[in-house]
Amino acid sequence: VEGLLALWRPGEVHFLLQVDGLGITTSTSPPLLAGFTKKKNFTNISAQKRKLEEENRVFQPGWETDYLFTDCKGKPMCLVCLETKSAMKDFNLSRHYNATHKEKYDKYTGAARAAIVADLKRKIHRQQSFFTKAKTTQESSLKESYVVSLELAKAKKPLSDGEMVKRCAVEMEKAFGDDNMAKNFETVSLSRRTVTRRIFDIQNHVEGKLREIMNDCKYFSFLTFPFRDGCNSFEVHEELLKLVSLHDTTKGQDIFNAVECVVSEHGGFDKLSAVVADGAPSMQGRRTGFAGLLRQSGVDCPILHCIIHQVGNSMNFSHVMDLVTKVTNLIRGGNRSLNHRKFVAFLDEVSAAYGDLQMHTEIRWMSRGKCLERFFALRSEIPVFLEESIRCDTNFLCDMAFLADITSHLNSDVQSGGQTVSDLYAHMNAFNAKLALFKEGFQSDRPNLAHFPSCEEMRKDAPECEETMQTKYKAEIEKLQQQFKSRFQDFYAMQPRIALFTDPLSAAVSEQPPELQLELCELQADPFFQANRNERGISFWRLLPESRFPILRDFALSMASMFGSTYICESNFSMMKHIKSKERNRLTDETLFQLMQIGCTNIEIDIQSIVRQKERPQVSH
Repeated sequence: VEGLLALWRPGEVHFLLQVDGLGITTSTSPPLLAGFTKKKNFTNISAQKRKLEEENRVFQPGWETDYLFTDCKGKPMCLVCLETKSAMKDFNLSRHYNATHKEKYDKYTGAARAAIVADLKRKIHRQQSFFTKAKTTQESSLKESYVVSLELAKAKKPLSDGEMVKRCAVEMEKAFGDDNMAKNFETVSLSRRTVTRRIFDIQNHVEGKLREIMNDCKYFSFLTFPFRDGCNSFEVHEELLKLVSLHDTTKGQDIFNAVECVVSEHGGFDKLSAVVADGAPSMQGRRTGFAGLLRQSGVDCPILHCIIHQVGNSMNFSHVMDLVTKVTNLIRGGNRSLNHRKFVAFLDEVSAAYGDLQMHTEIRWMSRGKCLERFFALRSEIPVFLEESIRCDTNFLCDMAFLADITSHLNSDVQSGGQTVSDLYAHMNAFNAKLALFKEGFQSDRPNLAHFPSCEEMRKDAPECEETMQTKYKAEIEKLQQQFKSRFQDFYAMQPRIALFTDPLSAAVSEQPPELQLELCELQADPFFQANRNERGISFWRLLPESRFPILRDFALSMASMFGSTYICESNFSMMKHIKSKERNRLTDETLFQLMQIGCTNIEIDIQSIVRQKERPQVSH
């Protein structure tokens, strides 16, 4: 900075300060100064004003007793009148004290003055804590309102139960003698409409996180509409993306339009790795079904027929399930609550193996195993209760025993979520091996029923049916093996890909696509990965650096994102039936979707962040 600064007062010594960026020089020469005392010569003079924050002033502890000031967020504040000053300057504080408070407080010295200062500071602290406490109470009340609303949604309880929860909490605190806490509970707003708004906010929070997940994922697959995605860190999410009601027809075009509308909100079908569907014609049709329309739109991805439904449809024992369903409905279906209560009381009286029958839903065929198991265990009590209005012959009971046993061997493996398509494919191969073992057991002169406990019971009760079992059920097992080979063609076509995803170090390089072969050779020759052979599946693929194996990692992400069954879709259907009961028939489609998404999500819900977004927390009065 270069410039001239002239300080001049009439009748006094004149000083000239020349600022040249290197130093400051002074001059008292009147002739030199005279040329700069004119107003017009000061137009080009520039002086930099020093900023207050650059002075680095700090509050001095002695100012509390000397001037009755304290430090309040970086500014001095008077303890008496609560006036604040802009600068930490001794002159400013002393001038305020001398002008306004000296006459009243100057007479106090020593310990008396220290007591005055402490008392003034206590009063200020009480005033500030009063407003802080009120704000904290409001925020805590709002947070608890969200917490209770979230628990109600996860427990699938009616939204009006919030008021009941509030009353219980207040009464419990009163019973413990904590009236203050009871008053705090009374400020929590949990009315039906308030809980509905809380559910809406929580669902928006979950949907926002789902959008982030969909944007970050590399691939995703869906089950119309639960979706499964895989991000670059191989973190897999299985979430309910959307619930769409088809109020008119449910043709393939209707389903495709609904799916396309939802997926377009998340970037379209570009990241789609697979579609898993049941065997309905509207889903599997090659021309007018959803699968055909998806192909016609240019989407090239595997469209798999659900493993669970394939196994279920392979078991053709409709005569057994028809009668079991008829009897179960006769006892506990529809408006037969009185008959059902009598049946439960009867089972308790005779000390039966089970206390009730289990309902069966065709859309969730996996319930068939438990339903058959209970019905077979109660085969003696049911005719007695119905006064023998329905009688079951020996052949029917044998068929039911066989169907219950063969179904139980599959339920425990595939009826769970969080599995990859390779896990479920392994379960199917294991079940195929079990079928070969079962077939061998029925080929001997005396059938080996070690793995068929229900059939073993029937052989003890009716030895004459042993020969029928040997011939009939051996043929049924052979038929089941043939159906597996024909129904699982889409999974068998993926066998090389599944083998590569499960164990890349042992996979045959020649069986893989050409774009994967070079990187696979490098992977199998790398000593580091050979030392980590114990890692399998997703845990192994996380070890691969993307810079060295970009194509292999991309392949693994697409496989990790694939569903292997519609189990999560069926469990969500059961949740929907539980939520939208006869007593809750006023639920709208939007509210039903919000409750289902919150109830089945695995995403961590940050209640505190939702509360912080509320500018003015409201409490119940």
